[in-house]
Amino acid sequence: MILTWAKLGQVATSLALVLCLFAIAQAVLSVRRASPARLTAARNAMYANFVLLSLGAATLIHAFVTSDFSVAYVAQNSNLDLPLLYRLTALWGAHEGSLLLWAWYLALFTAAALWLHWRDHPLSMPWIIVTLAAIQFGFLAFIVFLSNPYLSLTPVPANGRDLNPLLQDPGLAFHPPVLYLGYVGFAVPFAFAVASLIRGQVGLEWVTAVRRWTLFAWTALTSGIIFGGYWAYYELGWGGYWAWDPVENASLMPWLAGTALLHSMMVQEKRRMFRTWNVFLVITTFLLTLLGTFLVRSGVLTSVHAFAVDPGRGAYMLGFLFVAMVVGYGLIIWRAEMLESEGELESALSRETAILANSVLLLIVAATVLIGTLFPLAVEVFTGQKLSVGAPYFNTVVVPIMVALLFLMAFSPSIPWRGMAPARVLRHFRAPLAVAALAVTACLAIGLRAPLTVLAIAGVGFTATATLGDMRLGIAARHRSGGVSWLGAAGIVLGRSRRRFGGLIVHLGMVAIAAGMVGSGLFQSQATVEMRRGDSVAIAGYIVTLRDLENITDPNYRGRRATFSVARDGQPLFELAPEKRFYPIREMTTTEVALRQLWGGDLYAVMGDESPDGRLVARIFWNPLVSWIWAGWAIVLLGAGLSLSERTRTRRSARKPAPEPEGVPAE
Repeated sequence: MILTWAKLGQVATSLALVLCLFAIAQAVLSVRRASPARLTAARNAMYANFVLLSLGAATLIHAFVTSDFSVAYVAQNSNLDLPLLYRLTALWGAHEGSLLLWAWYLALFTAAALWLHWRDHPLSMPWIIVTLAAIQFGFLAFIVFLSNPYLSLTPVPANGRDLNPLLQDPGLAFHPPVLYLGYVGFAVPFAFAVASLIRGQVGLEWVTAVRRWTLFAWTALTSGIIFGGYWAYYELGWGGYWAWDPVENASLMPWLAGTALLHSMMVQEKRRMFRTWNVFLVITTFLLTLLGTFLVRSGVLTSVHAFAVDPGRGAYMLGFLFVAMVVGYGLIIWRAEMLESEGELESALSRETAILANSVLLLIVAATVLIGTLFPLAVEVFTGQKLSVGAPYFNTVVVPIMVALLFLMAFSPSIPWRGMAPARVLRHFRAPLAVAALAVTACLAIGLRAPLTVLAIAGVGFTATATLGDMRLGIAARHRSGGVSWLGAAGIVLGRSRRRFGGLIVHLGMVAIAAGMVGSGLFQSQATVEMRRGDSVAIAGYIVTLRDLENITDPNYRGRRATFSVARDGQPLFELAPEKRFYPIREMTTTEVALRQLWGGDLYAVMGDESPDGRLVARIFWNPLVSWIWAGWAIVLLGAGLSLSERTRTRRSARKPAPEPEGVPAE
């Protein structure tokens, strides 16, 4: 047999599967026989796994780039006319390759975690290796035996079937790989938590070790969700970015649990509290990443009947999730007595209370989304009837809780640990309350009466003012005590309190995202009209005129393009050129929207059907403040990067840090 590149990739992946078992055995024996050499062998096996899976992924990418249609996965998801960008990224364009990407990320993170923490956590290291190797084994066994991307195809077709046209977009290069970074990133905190539970050492060691891992995974998952929303916004042509689709929900659930975990770990660091809560959150977050992978990649979301056509894959993934759940929650039950907190809540007006309330509400939202996503599947299993749970359910149940969380976001950074007197709380929040009151007055003045709408707008104003006030407080205290300029004080504070100010910047970014969601959700304008060349429609003060309709051709598709001119107050501004494309190999039509992003909102044009007499159905949207969502993500990324850049404090530091000036809130 000739060893082709694809076959080499299959051999490398199969060998990685074997090395996972070897690493597990060596790590366990290193504990039982007190053998450092066996532990080193287990570590080296995981390093080798990263090399092997890198080779496996590279050979599959090579098959796409060279259009090797002897590989069935390539023939099903590529063709000779597919642009190079999409051949490079088609690896994760379908089921088999995306799971290989999952396994490669896990191998990368495993190697990084072992390299970074090998000396600092020697007693936990055997169980960290066992946990990560077991997860990797589970995915590799699925890839090798049930979802093999290297299978051969005979006879070899002259051309491939083509990548799904909806995926032929630059978004494919960013959204899935970044989203998977977030999914897989939570495996490392999970492994540290499992190791601490097995050892019975459930104090601060694992929390301190995984803080940055958790923040990194959360940031990647946030970015992946935002990328997905933006991709849906400009690709699908319905004028929105979030539809409570089950695939969207699959990524939202671990994000919610991860957000709760990120905040709750702070309480264990500062107050030695929430031990049980934190291990529960870290295990739940990781399980939700597995559930998200299972829902999206098993076929169950398409149809329970389609899932039943391939019960091997579905049953395996369900069994894998069940085993992880039993192990994770079983360890919590086993170590329940050791997980008792050293401290307790001393006041309802304390930072730890606010963080606890925040975490509980986030988990309630996650549970609500989980029920809304799985309930239709359960109904179809037991009754055979198809049921859809859509936006009305989620908006009715979830949005009020998210508004409450928006207000809570202002409280947790401002209120000190242990407690704060009610009168002092009122004094501290005088400015935010005044801004919220002005927002309510403005809403009533323009005719907004819906309580939830008014509260959401007030919450944006309240939290933005409180967050900016917290930032100003720290800078002002340094300015007064250090005798430096305001700009110099800001530089000192950002340098010395990166974690705290990074968190405040993240909160500011989340407020901007909330403002964008409120603006685009409540004040969107839409016009659906039939137009001939020269016809115009007015929307949000703009005049949109259809100027031309023309055919377009490309090696990979053919289609039609409409050209609209946009004017305001009689002055021409710009043109919009939406398209409809037809991909002949897949026999699939897609809509390519045209949008112009402005500070106040987006003007968004969609090309509909044409009639034989030359009339075009066009949909024009005005989406106020939607760009604030994408700008908010950039602010979140800035804040997360600042927080991640803070050096980890070690016990070796002999010099005590200088006391903070009075007025600087404690981290």
